[in-house]
Amino acid sequence: MDYWDAHALLEWQVELGVSEAIGETPVNRYEAPQVMPKPAEKTAQQADSKTPPAPVKAPKTDSVDEAQKAVSAVTSVSELHTALQAFEQCDLRRGARNLVFQDGLFGARVMVVGDFPSREDDLEGKPFTGPAGTLLDKMFDAIDLSRSAQNAEQGIYLTTALPWRPPANSDPSADDIAMLKPFLLKHIELADPDVIVLMGNSACMMALGRAGITRLRGQWQTVLGKPTLPMVTPRDLLRTPLAKREAWADLLDLRARLKPSD
Repeated sequence: MDYWDAHALLEWQVELGVSEAIGETPVNRYEAPQVMPKPAEKTAQQADSKTPPAPVKAPKTDSVDEAQKAVSAVTSVSELHTALQAFEQCDLRRGARNLVFQDGLFGARVMVVGDFPSREDDLEGKPFTGPAGTLLDKMFDAIDLSRSAQNAEQGIYLTTALPWRPPANSDPSADDIAMLKPFLLKHIELADPDVIVLMGNSACMMALGRAGITRLRGQWQTVLGKPTLPMVTPRDLLRTPLAKREAWADLLDLRARLKPSD
């Protein structure tokens, strides 16, 4: 069995509710543990001999500084993509199949930032695929916006706060959020949308420094000087259909914000 088959099997077990690994051979936990023999004492000759000092570990590189350096010279979205591919500090990349970077129309008035890639996104290498992506397309189609549109007025540009899928869709760590934030802010700066939509807690935490999407949703914020609307992710809407009513209200609010003033 290769790594990915084992990874998929483990993920399937977690989704079924498995919370403990049990070996094939039963263990008697009441049995007295074996006493480990004491290490033999050193002879005088051994004690006098010079023992080479233990190697000193190099200090851990500050991943946030490395991320900021990586984006400092970036001037285009293709350069940002290359910088992310070359960024080795984030451990999330080691468990993901693909870097999930963007989809839709670059330069569109609306930029949608998801929280993290789903399993389908990881396989496709694009954000908002699978059932959640289908729902997202229907949501924005309802207000005359589409990722397939070829003009800035009707197009949307899609990305995710985390470019790599966390193991079993787990919440990213504070370190992951901090080190990947410079990449997201640079992405927003390059895309230069009129309005930003943050979908999910990870996106809000990275862009706003706050989580709690049920409280934040529908409340306009500001990121890099741009009006920003937090919303619930399509993935969560599939789990909680009753929340679709609030999502529809947020979409209508977004459409009203995009209309030119009289």
